[in-house]
Amino acid sequence: MMKSELVFIPYPGISHLRSTVEMAKLLIDQETHLSITILILPSLYGTEVGASLFSDDDRLRYEVISGENQQSSEPTSLDSHVENQIPKVKHVVAKLLHDYSTLPDSPRIVGFVVDMFCTSMIDVPNEFGVPSYLFYTSNAGVLALGFHVQSMYDDGKYDVSESDYQDSEVELIVPSLTRPYPVKCLPHALASKEWQQIFINQARRFRGMKGILVNTIAELEPHALKYLSSGGDTPPVYPVGPLLHLHDSNDQEKQSEILEWLDKQPGKSVVFLCFGSMGGFTEEQAREIAVALERSGHRFLWSLRRASPATKSPGEFTNLEEILPGGFFNRTKERGKVIGWAPQVAVLANPAIGGFVTHCGWNSTLESLWFGVPTAAWPLYAEQKFNAFMMVEELGLAVEIKKHWRGDLMAGVAAETVTAEEIERGIKCLMEEDSDVRKRVKEMSDKCHVALMDGGSSRIGLKMFVQDVMKNSRDKELEHVHT
Repeated sequence: MMKSELVFIPYPGISHLRSTVEMAKLLIDQETHLSITILILPSLYGTEVGASLFSDDDRLRYEVISGENQQSSEPTSLDSHVENQIPKVKHVVAKLLHDYSTLPDSPRIVGFVVDMFCTSMIDVPNEFGVPSYLFYTSNAGVLALGFHVQSMYDDGKYDVSESDYQDSEVELIVPSLTRPYPVKCLPHALASKEWQQIFINQARRFRGMKGILVNTIAELEPHALKYLSSGGDTPPVYPVGPLLHLHDSNDQEKQSEILEWLDKQPGKSVVFLCFGSMGGFTEEQAREIAVALERSGHRFLWSLRRASPATKSPGEFTNLEEILPGGFFNRTKERGKVIGWAPQVAVLANPAIGGFVTHCGWNSTLESLWFGVPTAAWPLYAEQKFNAFMMVEELGLAVEIKKHWRGDLMAGVAAETVTAEEIERGIKCLMEEDSDVRKRVKEMSDKCHVALMDGGSSRIGLKMFVQDVMKNSRDKELEHVHT
């Protein structure tokens, strides 16, 4: 069989890179005639992407695009940062094609897979006459919401204003959901003047792709996937998840201390609170969480970080004794542990964990389902309010801390403080032993594992994707012959 190659262009954020690399590994594991080159773009913030992520295989290679002569003094938007890399990417691809044309037994480049935040890169495959595909790192539901908002907008029927959507009682009928969706749960980007156009244009670009790979599981989102594949003018969608990076080797010393503590706790007795790489809280909110944890009576492992300005990673609190209620550490030392950074995957895998209070980032949601840990939803930014609605209302796989509130951490819209009563109620509900949510999460966990086995739904999704890539590539070649 002729050798073929795909070129992946992921967004240089760690969660996007990791799921892209996991997908690439699954693909070459399944398709022996396929190789993949992953182009690593420089980060928007000038930081280098951890090299530990990349280990070259003979069929999985990485090309790091240098961030030199980046106008680093001027912070650019995510969109223009990616566009600035296009000339460099074209140069690397031209060299790759040249090398392949001169070496015997070289693969043929049959497609480009660009990240949901790198759609401007479609210029590159277009220039070289190669079809392009999209990798959508979030779920099928929010992808479908984006398409629905874009078509409403184009028909002049979308009228959501930044100033009042957070107080709106209006509900949208979104065809990918089985129930009405509250406008106040919309991602901030779909309401904000600054972002709305970017996301509507993005959805238009998505429609021009030859296919969309989604980090989800057919059994998790059957309704959204059915809507997306019901014909119309959206490309074929392939559910290929959960794409999880399960080997976190960050800080071994901190990690072993945390895991040793967990190993001493009874099974399913600990509630774990962790809010992602951008999730930090004000002092006032930290105090409310502390009061809730103390009152709940449950054992806890709490990853606490300090809120910082939008786009900056959260910092650590310097003196927790001063911020948290007086005597808190003394009273809870037997059953609780407060930490900064958390080895999330290793913690969720530990049998002591009975529930997870999360910001509903999609990777975190998939990790909790993989390990069968029920979640309590506390979304903070991006599409997390949608994820929370889907997990709590649509799928019954999570409980809520609070359904609607104002704010978006990334957009710099101050979040209202959630009270200790609301948090305590959510935690008690989460930690119920024989709840329906716990049973459903266990069932879905089994389905996630089966999806990635031979003959599972995500393996079938990958196979169909590769078949379509080969067919589209042949069609493209015939086009060239006839023109």
